[in-house]
Amino acid sequence: MIVLVLIASILIAGVTIYQYNEEARDYHKDRLERKEKAIISDIHYVIRKTSYEVVTEKIPLIFKDEIYRIADIHSLRIYMYDLDGTLLKSSKDSFAKDPKTQCIDTNILNEISNSADHRYVEKNQKNGETFQSAYTYIYDSKSKPLAILNLPYLENDDFLNKELNEFLERLGYAYLFMMLIAVILALLLSKYITRTLKTIADKINETRLEKRNKKIDIASSSEEISTLINSYNSMIDELEESAVKLATSEREQAWREMAKQVAHEIKNPLTPMRLSVQSFQRKFNPEDENIHQKVDEYSQTLIQQIDTMSSIASAFSNFAKMPAQQNETLNVTNIVKLGLDIFSEDYIVFSSEDEEIMANFDRTQLIRVVTNLVKNGIQAIPEEKENPRIEVKVTSENDMVNITVEDNGLGISEENKPMIFEPKFTTKTSGMGLGLAMVKNIVETYKGNITFTSQQGIGTTFSVTFPKL
Repeated sequence: MIVLVLIASILIAGVTIYQYNEEARDYHKDRLERKEKAIISDIHYVIRKTSYEVVTEKIPLIFKDEIYRIADIHSLRIYMYDLDGTLLKSSKDSFAKDPKTQCIDTNILNEISNSADHRYVEKNQKNGETFQSAYTYIYDSKSKPLAILNLPYLENDDFLNKELNEFLERLGYAYLFMMLIAVILALLLSKYITRTLKTIADKINETRLEKRNKKIDIASSSEEISTLINSYNSMIDELEESAVKLATSEREQAWREMAKQVAHEIKNPLTPMRLSVQSFQRKFNPEDENIHQKVDEYSQTLIQQIDTMSSIASAFSNFAKMPAQQNETLNVTNIVKLGLDIFSEDYIVFSSEDEEIMANFDRTQLIRVVTNLVKNGIQAIPEEKENPRIEVKVTSENDMVNITVEDNGLGISEENKPMIFEPKFTTKTSGMGLGLAMVKNIVETYKGNITFTSQQGIGTTFSVTFPKL
């Protein structure tokens, strides 16, 4: 709307200026013709009343005084030339001092003689002003060419320009008012149109696969908007169905993977247990003097494998058990210190920016998070490492608590980084790979986040962030 109003104002201003210029040209043309006709009428009157012989040579005598009177009446200078273009008489007293007026150019003479009405108008521009100069024949009573009349005419557009400027000024005010009205209407109209679109955009931005999404319900809207809303609502139905199918499929797949992992981990200790029993069965001799020592060895082997199976079962049980959200207000600094007390390594360094950083978190789960991260750091540092170091920091920023565990171990390779929080993923020779997955599960349960940065050969830093009170 604004652009259309602007274009219309420019076009109308352009057309107005063009129209005024055309009217000015027509006005000057008609005015020159009227003056020329009136002057010629006066000249013929003088010729009829003169007592001199009406010939070209007598023109200066015939119009000796009359030329000044005619020029004064019509407010124009008058030049009269013979048929060869030589000046005979002028209303300008100092004509002798102006060589340009002494004779007519040959091209002009040809134009006068060759034109049907024996008339020619020449236009010139000088100092930004336009001059017209009209040349025409003067005839005697027998219609015989007597002389050439020249009337120089200055196009004075001051009055017309003033009128044009006043009109453009009024037009500018009118279009400024229209522009303001157009801006207001455009804003109101765009607000009305985009209000529904904004509602749809907000709903689309809120759409999530993992939650139940609300449909859009708008009472009045255009046909196009209604089509868009219906398409969105249909998409929500399809999305919900797909989410249910996907969740079911992922849950089934997770249980399959978990079952495979449990079976694999249990098979590992069962094999040496079976071999130990078979070996004991083949080599058992009650009369052997070392029988008690051998029974102790076999029993110790079986007990170790049984303990391994027990730890496997406990690990999977802990992973499968969702941590309960208990609104327990605790001092994070003290709890992290408590979690570090179980480690005997002297290269573990703890620091906190404040002795008291309060947050809502389950005490047991927070200790589990810290111990898992520190344990991973210890296992990432090779035994031959000089100056091993694990630095645990507790800081707070705004409404968030941050716990960082930094080690100078082997680091994590680029290909392993995307899988670091996946269950059953591990780079160690022992363990089930559930520690970091369990930590991530605990932290996200308390609306927190866990991230890490790592460089091979330099070390790894895990950062746990969760809300305060």
